[in-house]
Amino acid sequence: MDSLAPHTEVRVAVAQCFRTLSTSAEPEDIISSLQTLHSFLDEGPESRSTPDQRAEFSRAHFTRTLQFLLSNIQADWLLGLSAAQRTDLWDGLFLRGPPEQALVVLMEGISELKASTSLDLLISITERFLLSGRLAALLWSSCMQTAPSDSPQLRETLLARIVALPDLTANRLHLKNKPCFCPQQYFTLLASEMLTALERTCQALKDGTDCSLIFVAQTLGKVCVQGHSGPVFAVMAPRLSVCTRSDMVWQRVCWKLLQNVPQRWMESVLTGLVQAVRGPDAFGRIVGNLVLTNKKAQYVVTHKLLLLQYKYETQVLRTVLGYLAADRERRPLLLQVLRALSQAWANPSAVRHTPLEQQLYVSKALLLSVNLLRDAELQELRSELLQCMLGGMQSHLDSSVVRIRHMGMVVGECLSARMDLNNTKLKFEYDQDEETLELLSLMTPISGEEPEEEPENGVTSPQETSEKTPSTQNASCQNKSKSDPGSDLDSDDEFSPYDMSADQEMTKESPRYLRDCLETLISSEDSVRVELSLRVAEALVRKNVFAAREISVQLTKVLLHTEDKYSIRGFLSLRQTTMVALTVTDCIPVTQYLTTEFYSMNYGLRQRLDILEVLALAAQELSKPISEERSPSVGVSSCTDLTLYPGDNPVHWRQVVERRIQSKTKRLTKGATQPPAKATPNRYAPVAGHFFFPLLSNYDKPQVTFDLLGGDHLVLGRLIHTMGLFMHLAVNAPVAAQMGRALLDFVWAVRYHVDQMVRRGVLFAVCSVFLSMPSQNLLVDLNEQLFETRTWLADVAEGDPDEDCRNLAIQSLVLLDKSLKKQLQDQQALDMET
Repeated sequence: MDSLAPHTEVRVAVAQCFRTLSTSAEPEDIISSLQTLHSFLDEGPESRSTPDQRAEFSRAHFTRTLQFLLSNIQADWLLGLSAAQRTDLWDGLFLRGPPEQALVVLMEGISELKASTSLDLLISITERFLLSGRLAALLWSSCMQTAPSDSPQLRETLLARIVALPDLTANRLHLKNKPCFCPQQYFTLLASEMLTALERTCQALKDGTDCSLIFVAQTLGKVCVQGHSGPVFAVMAPRLSVCTRSDMVWQRVCWKLLQNVPQRWMESVLTGLVQAVRGPDAFGRIVGNLVLTNKKAQYVVTHKLLLLQYKYETQVLRTVLGYLAADRERRPLLLQVLRALSQAWANPSAVRHTPLEQQLYVSKALLLSVNLLRDAELQELRSELLQCMLGGMQSHLDSSVVRIRHMGMVVGECLSARMDLNNTKLKFEYDQDEETLELLSLMTPISGEEPEEEPENGVTSPQETSEKTPSTQNASCQNKSKSDPGSDLDSDDEFSPYDMSADQEMTKESPRYLRDCLETLISSEDSVRVELSLRVAEALVRKNVFAAREISVQLTKVLLHTEDKYSIRGFLSLRQTTMVALTVTDCIPVTQYLTTEFYSMNYGLRQRLDILEVLALAAQELSKPISEERSPSVGVSSCTDLTLYPGDNPVHWRQVVERRIQSKTKRLTKGATQPPAKATPNRYAPVAGHFFFPLLSNYDKPQVTFDLLGGDHLVLGRLIHTMGLFMHLAVNAPVAAQMGRALLDFVWAVRYHVDQMVRRGVLFAVCSVFLSMPSQNLLVDLNEQLFETRTWLADVAEGDPDEDCRNLAIQSLVLLDKSLKKQLQDQQALDMET
């Protein structure tokens, strides 16, 4: 019974205080009761309570006391206290007891109270609770395992309240929320409090006291999985990196902290940490060999961060791979990662079906991991890397996307240079852009400042050679002439140059007739005549329409088969513009010839692509209004505007005065400053069918050298895109509805093509159909296909790996909804009129 006396005394005293506070109206009794409750929290030498009584009060009565105070927050005796008495006696009970119980009660009170002065009082106490370091006391009490109650339910509730505190306060206060409750500031404060708890833990371990980091680790994991790892690790990562640099106790504390993170939150913690640290060394000191002891951590670091996710910066890849390569026990994981990366990079299915950004991410990881290999490891993996390089390059070079082809070239060059196969290195020709330069830079290891090396064997750099003074160069030349007496014999100083001042450059006259250009292109072997003919052919075609129509098909045939044998500057552009001019001038015969030849044998892919480009450019030119020829005065004024002196121009002062008057004049309304554009007939609409329908005739008939639905993905994608362009230019044409139906039937068979360029072309064609076909035709002619088309577009917008395809699908859905809505509105308007 004696052992129960302290418990009984505390229970009786607390019950008496509750009874007094509930019934008494005397201020002295109220103050005395509050002081009695405070006495169970005083730990100084002047405390009136024993340690057993204080422990019993904290264990069984503190939460009841705070809940009783909240239930009487509107009592008259509380309003009768002065501000100082309320701060000391009432608020102090929330700020002096076990912090975990106080925080739970405060959060429950904030959730239940409506907007009032009582809620403002709780918010003020909670703000003081955070700013007075009570969170650090809460975390430290869990490390020392001094909490009165350590049940799993209390831990879960406490974790939920700590992480959700900004959300709870924001839901209650709305625009009146306190700054310290905002997520950025709150989680920054929480990170600082966790660092304080870790510092106390390190000091306790040095003093020989055992500590537990389970609750701190759970708090860190819960915060990270809720999406707040950024502000937390922005504070913690630099501090942990510095502390673990020279203190082994700090390293052990960090390792234990991460080991105690629950498995379901491990990924969020590691991904946040790896983005916050500044290098693999700091990451290794903080994490240790966690990937060797924790399967979840190993999966995240070696697989998910490298192969499944691709949103991180290149520095994250450097950190992860450098961490795996830094320790002898972790290097087998680096080799495992390299094998997985090489297989993923060389997989043809991955090249076709994964997003381009992910392929770039895997390429970066592959180059970084290869660069970290030692010579012995490189020899061990030589055959696998060679197989990866050959297979992966073929898969990348077969792609119709330029960026993927460049990616394959750069990675192939870097792998061949690293493996040094018989002193042979691959070298491709490609345009270097920011992406390729970044890939090339990954093969250069990042290190500190390297000391400048002295030139060996007397070899100097070109910069040093250019920085030599003239006197030094002259001295070297004199020494060379003295050492080599035979050099004077080869000098040409005694020969006088020929007088070429009267010489004239012999120029050949350009052809004046189109037939002369044709004969030159057919039979001449003179490179100058061929170049002159190509340069004037377009102008002659547009100048003499009747002569051009006589030989349009013949000249188009010759140009289509002409090769750049003489390396003429701008040859492709000259040939293309002339063929476009011929197609515009004599549209139907030339178009029939080009569309027929597109499916003929003995043509290369380049010529078939040229045919599509010429047809597309000609259709665009025909769809535009004929531009009026500029008068000579306009050309003269534009040419002499910069050369004539202002005083020599008689109208110059008039223009200046007119501009000043215009700038100073204020007008309420401003009419048209120029006459409206003159309406001209659309030259493309009558001939749109000649461009469009012949290209749909033989697309499903494979040939020996040309299989449109087989391996020639590039031509198929360009053909569909060109057909979509024809459809777009045929807007308001009578044949537009027929073209739209035929185009949808054509692209429907290849809508799930493996090549992303073909899928982009299909979606562009669908957009063109929705833009160009009248809305009434969409409902009448395509009524059965609209529902299936809409379902397919929704699937593409949600799940296609290519970003451009997803965007085009979304645009198509918007256009379809807009057309259908317009048609329904027009139909309703007609019904109302009738």
